[in-house]
Amino acid sequence: MNKILNIVCVDDEKMVLDSLSNQLTRNFGSHYNYEFAESAEEALQIIDELISESDEVIYVVISDWLMPGMKGDELLEEVRKKVNNVKTILLTGHVDNAVVRAIEQKQHGEIRCIFKPWNEKDLIELIEA
Repeated sequence: MNKILNIVCVDDEKMVLDSLSNQLTRNFGSHYNYEFAESAEEALQIIDELISESDEVIYVVISDWLMPGMKGDELLEEVRKKVNNVKTILLTGHVDNAVVRAIEQKQHGEIRCIFKPWNEKDLIELIEA
């Protein structure tokens, strides 16, 4: 059975999700299935649905840091508890390098950070790494 690889993107700004959609589609085409959520709660629902399907694999989760309800690093921690070997990328325009380093150290480098506005090439390289 062929596995379907998923990239889940989470941001409370639709414009950011649209930009991610365009960049991911342009670089990866139909190689991945793309899911988009406007909140951490919605993202966790999508992830639970994907986990329940035997042919679905969550490959990457990209999340905004500052969102209502749950911060992105907290969401990515929850995702890592549910999904083995998932790549997690935090998008942020709201913190400085010291906070990013603290998040990465707390997670032992399991969460990668990229700043808004991000460079498309850097994002694609993080996904492919």
